[in-house]
Amino acid sequence: MAPNSTFSSRGLVRPSVAASLIGVCALALTACGSSSDASDGAAGQDSAKASKTTQVTDATGTSVKVPATPERVVVLSEMDLDAALALGVKPVGLTAGRGQKGAPGYLADQAKGIPVVGAVTGPDIEKVVQAKPDVILAGQLADEQVLQQLRKVAPTVVTIGGSKDWKAALTLTGKALGRGNNAEAFLADYDTRAAALKKDLGAEAGKSVSVARYSAKGSAVMQQGVFISDVLDDLGFTRPGIQNEKGEGHSTPISNENLKEIDGDWLFIGTLTSTGSDQDLVAELSKKPAYKQLKAVSSGRSTVIDGTKWTSLGGAQAAVSVLDDIRKAMVK
Repeated sequence: MAPNSTFSSRGLVRPSVAASLIGVCALALTACGSSSDASDGAAGQDSAKASKTTQVTDATGTSVKVPATPERVVVLSEMDLDAALALGVKPVGLTAGRGQKGAPGYLADQAKGIPVVGAVTGPDIEKVVQAKPDVILAGQLADEQVLQQLRKVAPTVVTIGGSKDWKAALTLTGKALGRGNNAEAFLADYDTRAAALKKDLGAEAGKSVSVARYSAKGSAVMQQGVFISDVLDDLGFTRPGIQNEKGEGHSTPISNENLKEIDGDWLFIGTLTSTGSDQDLVAELSKKPAYKQLKAVSSGRSTVIDGTKWTSLGGAQAAVSVLDDIRKAMVK
């Protein structure tokens, strides 16, 4: 989801905020830089250390000079958080996950203690400044005005391209964090796991797999062009109905009258939260006659999953965890 260019009063860079931002830069130049000359952000540090930089080309084609070994990384998407942690880097700031107040549920333990500096709708510039980053991973942020503001704080790398390919994003993140070898090793391990699972699926290989999210607003299915569809494609599964098509947004709402759209040989369904109002929603859904009549449900091939992994932006660790979930559900 592209960030909204309209922020809360805390996120807007008003004249007073701009002045304070300049002040922060003047007092702590180690936190400030630009995509064209990231070494500016290293002023005040040891000169030898400041000279160790590398050039990366981000997902927009922009060339960005970053520290060879960043020490203070701010991540502005779930996928960036997932990737950084997968590569052994704990960020100093994160944006809350979709439907979350903090990190996505599956990353909560690893991300414990990391300050929140924004939401899905966009970063809070003041909080980003306070985190004193030496690199900002900007996810799929497309708002040029916001990117310009971020680049005044630290070298900023847009990591997610239009295809939202988590593998390409991990590779780029590895380069930006000086962990390219780690990224290659992770992807090789994923490929090995996926190949083994595909083989072990046996008669279930090639079956149609439906992925749905349920909330108080109703059901939604995950179409092509999103993280989970890429993982399922790696395993050779087919998709039922409109899930074979590219959607206009991240997920496509389905009315109760069209609940059959979430059916398939297998159904994986969940919510974005395990607490609060959504906690018992899937249990309530399971009592509805239309749901019970679904082929996947009546045949015992439906599984409740963690929607923060399966139906959100996803990432490297999410992909491996999804493989584990599928193995548990489908391999006998």
